[in-house]
Amino acid sequence: MSIPPAVGTVLELAITSNDEVVIVRQRVRASAIELGLSLVDQTKVVTAASELARNTLVHAGGGRARIEILQQPGGRRGLRLVFSDDGPGIPDMRLALTDGWSSGSGLGLGLSGSRRLVDEFDLASEPGQGTVVTVTKWTR
Repeated sequence: MSIPPAVGTVLELAITSNDEVVIVRQRVRASAIELGLSLVDQTKVVTAASELARNTLVHAGGGRARIEILQQPGGRRGLRLVFSDDGPGIPDMRLALTDGWSSGSGLGLGLSGSRRLVDEFDLASEPGQGTVVTVTKWTR
């Protein structure tokens, strides 16, 4: 029998290299397992985290990831991930969330694909002010 993860546990990680993107992915997977997410939901949240961490590194030159275990009244538990940076920001968020659109050489699935993989998705960005992407995956 595993010990349940501590609600409110927060882990802050830097994203300044490809190695740190891998560490973010590993920590998100460990948190998802501890939380009791199904294998399918673990895969979804880890994939979203990987895409968002890579976007933070590639498009902003680095930033931070925050991993938080949540519990709502009534026992609903979840995993919230916040990716933030002080990069150039996103000039057109509507366009950036369009499937297939890419500002670089990628497939254009980072933001829009991540949004489909999680239960809650929030994007805040201002040109010249950086970007904050918050996603949440709830247990079923």
